[in-house]
Amino acid sequence: MTFTPAIPLGGYLGWRVFENSADRQFEAFINTPEVTRNIEYFTENIKNALTAEDLVKDRKLLTVALGAYGLQDEIDKAAFVRKVLEEGTDDPSSFANRLNDTKWKAFAKDFGYGNLGGTRVLISSFREQVATDYMQQAFEARVGDVNTDMRLAMNFRREIATIAENPNVDRVGWYSIMGDTPLRTVLEGAFGLPASIGTADIDQQKELFEQKASQLFGGKSPAVFKDPAVVEDALRRFFVFSELENGPTASTPGSAALTLLSGQSASSQAQNLFLSLVS
Repeated sequence: MTFTPAIPLGGYLGWRVFENSADRQFEAFINTPEVTRNIEYFTENIKNALTAEDLVKDRKLLTVALGAYGLQDEIDKAAFVRKVLEEGTDDPSSFANRLNDTKWKAFAKDFGYGNLGGTRVLISSFREQVATDYMQQAFEARVGDVNTDMRLAMNFRREIATIAENPNVDRVGWYSIMGDTPLRTVLEGAFGLPASIGTADIDQQKELFEQKASQLFGGKSPAVFKDPAVVEDALRRFFVFSELENGPTASTPGSAALTLLSGQSASSQAQNLFLSLVS
């Protein structure tokens, strides 16, 4: 039987409710036959994939390897995946380094097939980390099948911490965020920014993100997301603005009042009501 996450409510209220059961649901998910089989097969066989070709030609291994990096939808692009792996990341002009999606760079670097140090599949701690990441990513993907915003929120909470703790966060943090579509989506929502800002000059975009972070969270560096309270505030704003854009649900605070509003002036009133919820 396919595992379906229990997400009875949408919006920020739904997110808070889901958080209370997420750990239990994750445990239930990783104990399903499909996940158990995938992990067992990967653990037993990945040490034999000593070349990129070995990994790519074994679909079961590749399912876990790609899934650990959120790249599971690319599993049918065998030639593409092999090129990413074989060219590695040591050369700045390598295929992975030229791709816009930074997940490919992390994938190629971690597996190491095309790098001077060679593959890491014989290192037990690496194999364990890939298996762990696969389970987390697979769970988030299943959550996303029910509610996309909650998958984005889970990803944001996990990934923003890595960026915030990076010693070079002041120099590269915003560029990392702007280059990662899921992270960018959450913060554009939290900041109340349209996706169209992505067409502006990259340095102008960075300045705008800095201004918004300073205004809302008290600091212009992504290092502000070291504070769990700031992360939670960003997620609250993201959910509220998502409901503003897509329309309120029954779980939206103030939704009963919104249903009484109508016409152009009501639209403006509705927006003001939503803004009051995140101020």
